[in-house]
Amino acid sequence: MMQLTPREIVRELDRFIIGQDEAKRAVAVALRNRYRRAQLPDDIREEVTPKNILMIGPTGVGKTEIARRLAKLVDAPFVKVEATKFTEVGYVGRDVESIIRDLVEASIRLVKAQHGERVRIRAEANAEDRLVDLMTQTQKRKPANPIDILLGNKPKEPELSPEDRTKLAVRQDDVRTRLRRGELEREIVEIEVVENTPQPEIPGMDMNMGDMLGNILPKKTKMRKVEVREARIILVAEEQQNLIDMDSVYSEAIDRAEQHGIVFLDEIDKVAGRGGGHGPDVSREGVQRDILPIVEGSTVNTKYGPVKTDHVLFIAAGAFHVSKVSDLIPELQGR
Repeated sequence: MMQLTPREIVRELDRFIIGQDEAKRAVAVALRNRYRRAQLPDDIREEVTPKNILMIGPTGVGKTEIARRLAKLVDAPFVKVEATKFTEVGYVGRDVESIIRDLVEASIRLVKAQHGERVRIRAEANAEDRLVDLMTQTQKRKPANPIDILLGNKPKEPELSPEDRTKLAVRQDDVRTRLRRGELEREIVEIEVVENTPQPEIPGMDMNMGDMLGNILPKKTKMRKVEVREARIILVAEEQQNLIDMDSVYSEAIDRAEQHGIVFLDEIDKVAGRGGGHGPDVSREGVQRDILPIVEGSTVNTKYGPVKTDHVLFIAAGAFHVSKVSDLIPELQGR
């Protein structure tokens, strides 16, 4: 996290957002408090909880932009959700715990991108080796047997004589030199890529069964003809994926979501109505009751492991034209 003082944070936000000085100061102080909490001893750190923020103002004044710029400033996991998209448990729709799952997914993307940059040089070197092999292979490989693919057996490479190996090495050096000069960018190569089949999302299902089955079943691949410049991008991404330790990514992402995550709850005033009990407003108060334990601090189960929300910063926003802040349930107002 960047060691910025509240004044420096406000000055950075002033570059993008005009006015809203009180809101900028509030989020700047909240952000600085998170840094100060990180410097505390372990036995005291758990006792310090974040001070959540409620922004009130009409549409277009910069409420969402303040939170988004803040997340970019500190490189923290950030997710923006609309409170109206969620329903009380038992009704058709998304439950509020999916907010934390979205936050973990955002944290994983952030951490994975950072780990990918660390191994980029090695990935580019490996991708270059694969490109050279593709452009210098003398004969096409035979199509793999489906049974061998299922068992994980790789096809055997044909053995070359010492003379052929020498010729191949000279040719590979020539192709590698031309690749580095950028002379072969328009050449067409055929590469094997993993076929991405979209998994259907089942409403009301906590875990994605497609992801669980995808780790067990072999992945489908297909041959694709692309230019060298596009093939390089695809191969570098594949090599980065192979070099990244995903277990450490998941562990770091969960920790970052717990300690530095920011959740922006927009349109909170739309679920502030009380009373009724029928029609489209039947689950308004129920949504507030479901949001309350997450804001107070609870443990949400995700497919990557349990996530504690005790230290996640929640920023709620709403216009409150029709309803008032006092229409929220008292427990949620206090948070």
